[in-house]
Amino acid sequence: MFNRPYEPLPQRDSVIAPGLFVDSDGRHRGLSFDYIPNVSKNHYTDSSQGWLSWICNLVVIFLVYVLTFITFPITGWFVLKTVPNYQRIVVFRLGRVCPPKGPGVVLFLPLIDQWQRVDLRTRAFNIPPCQVTSQDGGVMLVGADIQFRIWNPVMSVVSVQDLNASTRMTAQNALTHSLSKKTIREIQTERVKLGDYLGMDINELTRPWGLEVDRVELTIGSLLKAPDGGSSAPHIVPPSVPGLEGLAGPIQQLAMHFLNQGQSSPPPQAEDSITYTDELTSSVDQSVDELLQRVKLVLCEALVHQVGACFQFNISKQDGQQQSYYVDLSQGSGAAGSGSFYREPDVTLSLSDSDLLALFRGELQPLAAYNSGRLQVQGEVRIAMKLQELINLLKQHSEMTCI
Repeated sequence: MFNRPYEPLPQRDSVIAPGLFVDSDGRHRGLSFDYIPNVSKNHYTDSSQGWLSWICNLVVIFLVYVLTFITFPITGWFVLKTVPNYQRIVVFRLGRVCPPKGPGVVLFLPLIDQWQRVDLRTRAFNIPPCQVTSQDGGVMLVGADIQFRIWNPVMSVVSVQDLNASTRMTAQNALTHSLSKKTIREIQTERVKLGDYLGMDINELTRPWGLEVDRVELTIGSLLKAPDGGSSAPHIVPPSVPGLEGLAGPIQQLAMHFLNQGQSSPPPQAEDSITYTDELTSSVDQSVDELLQRVKLVLCEALVHQVGACFQFNISKQDGQQQSYYVDLSQGSGAAGSGSFYREPDVTLSLSDSDLLALFRGELQPLAAYNSGRLQVQGEVRIAMKLQELINLLKQHSEMTCI
């Protein structure tokens, strides 16, 4: 779908299929881009500018040019900029947008030019697993990995204030809206096709911003609520197997099939059942408070130097109560305790008490827990994955104690 030759997208299509954000006449609801020049046709002239303003602009620009060339040995350090091949510079001269400049050496006029660099390389972001209610009443955790690039640098600057945040919000809204029209079985079995359709939906919404979505890959999490009765076909509910939580249902079942072929005596169904109950309903041999005491014993300056972040844990117990704990690995020798931290933590993690114990015992990997939706992360996922350093240190300490 995205292997076609590169062509600049028009600012508005003559015919656009009506949908959630598009009217039957092809115009976006609630959006007005009349103040933006027709940059798709390289028309940067402003028809609202009067002849007196036009003459004043010419006079000021001419005087600045003369002043720049007279003092060129000095102003050369300030007015010449080098633009790499993957960037463009959007210039506002006396407040009015000009054609993008670059690549190569670009001349700016002092005092009257304001400029902004725009990166044209492909960038990516992920939508954390969020709850999606399907058409048949089921609730599932679904996330997405999205790659996009800017095809029109001028529109990406003048059309939207925060391009990254707006794209994230638009992609998440389109994800929940498009998947709400599908059943649980369709989401699990048609993941690739739904990702292509979602990319086209996002492109319709972000086209006036000058960016284009290249690739969308859905990540299927766990099933929180089974769909309502009435469907005769069995639904694929992937079990929680360590290392396989992020895979789709059919792929996960195929992987489990090959893994179980190496085990001769136990039947496949009994093996799956044992693995499933071991992660979710096994007896907890230690409490969270005991785990907190073990964490305090292994805190040191070397660990703080490796991690350098503060973690807040919001724990959901089996009786429905909520408890908060913190682990500060950002200063000194580190600290840990119950309750909320005195300042804003770098990362907040929400999970159940059994998953927390399994996480620190090494039975549940942080990345696998995040992909399956059992671990909710508020903050940067990269910093949250540094928690693996503390888990490894706890495991080494337990082995030394046993010896």
